[in-house]
Amino acid sequence: MQSKKSTHFEISERKILLRIIDAVVACFSIYFAKEVIGLSYFSTDDNYVIWFIVIAFYFLLFGTILEMYDLQKAESRYKIFKGLTITSSLVVVFFLMTPIYTPQLPANRLQIIYFFFSLLGFICVWRFAYVGLITAPRFYKRVLIVGENFDINAIILDLEKKDPNYEIVGYVDSDLNNVSISKCNRYDVDELQNAVEDLKISEIVVTNSLQGVGLKLYQNLIPLLKKGYPIKAYTQVYEELTGKIPVENVKNDFYCYFPFSRSNQNKLYLSFTRLADVLIALLGLVFLIIVIPFVLVINLFSNPGPLFYKQERVGKNGKKFKIVKLRSMVTNAEEKGAQWAVQNDTRITQFGKVLRKSRLDEIPQFINVLKGEMSFIGPRPERPVFVEELRKKIPFYEIRHVVKPGLTGWAQVNAKYASSEEDSLEKLQYDLYYIKRRNIFLDLRIFLKTLSTIVFFRGQ
Repeated sequence: MQSKKSTHFEISERKILLRIIDAVVACFSIYFAKEVIGLSYFSTDDNYVIWFIVIAFYFLLFGTILEMYDLQKAESRYKIFKGLTITSSLVVVFFLMTPIYTPQLPANRLQIIYFFFSLLGFICVWRFAYVGLITAPRFYKRVLIVGENFDINAIILDLEKKDPNYEIVGYVDSDLNNVSISKCNRYDVDELQNAVEDLKISEIVVTNSLQGVGLKLYQNLIPLLKKGYPIKAYTQVYEELTGKIPVENVKNDFYCYFPFSRSNQNKLYLSFTRLADVLIALLGLVFLIIVIPFVLVINLFSNPGPLFYKQERVGKNGKKFKIVKLRSMVTNAEEKGAQWAVQNDTRITQFGKVLRKSRLDEIPQFINVLKGEMSFIGPRPERPVFVEELRKKIPFYEIRHVVKPGLTGWAQVNAKYASSEEDSLEKLQYDLYYIKRRNIFLDLRIFLKTLSTIVFFRGQ
């Protein structure tokens, strides 16, 4: 029988909990405004259900776009209040302006203010209670790392920063020569079973494959497995917490570890994404036609030169094509050859910075999407000279070319702009995660996170 463990909530459980109770509290705010405050805005005899559905939908939509379900932000009372204020404002405005399915606008506009504070007040109370209860140390996942010859400090840095409730409390390294100073205690292999029980461990993470940990450590892990303790591979945990593939750890086992998503060969999924690409591209090009006159006028004064520029990139299966972008750099920016774009790049004009931050410079690439050279979502296409350079230094770099490149992607909404080989490695890890897990729900997450990127002006 397994010993008592610490109680904890998984990342997915916390995100689901936040969404469910947010929706319930948003619905309760309508009930409170009608039954307790007695707002005449809700005095009609219409069914509550449709109102509840509308307000719950708006709250979850805007809450997701404004990153209210980012667990690190969900633990900061200041960020919670700031985000909830904006979210509640948008929800109330859209609820009021939704025809047919919500009550008509009240004659007394002051009732809108009462409705807003009712929604904001209840949501804040619940979210502050979440910080005080669910995110308390007693609900942390207590983890023990075991293996041979690993860097415990690097593992702590990788895993704990992604989940505030993930706590590495000890480790067992069977390599006696590997000595490092860490904030958590080291235990001998013989102490493993007692340590797991004394520390109330929730999960054991193995840095090597179970067959590669050594006979003594293996023999101590098997009894714990039989008692019901979760034992997971580090690569699996890393992937779940970070949304990246740890290519450094996978090595030559890549094709065993990395089964490609069945969506990459699913004709229904591919047909759906192509249809979505065409529709989004047409909308994007309509928007481009609207903004081009304004960009053209500003360019005449602040950034003289061509409005567009083309650049060769590598697409699916290594096929080269030319992307179209609004020019954001000075003319002849690469007279000395191809260069990485870096932060505070002097080649980027002042107006170019605005174009990049708002992602407006990417809009002409809808032409490439319409032509089928790109998809709306996928790994960003890279320049041939950099691809040739990176594939020699980064393992599995060319795997990202098994799918169409995208205008936005999992790496774009999670990683910073790639201005070095190290940045490219990190983005590759996100790209491989997308290729491995590609599906319509992940695409939807990327779409919503792209909206967040635009709203928070994070383009580069």
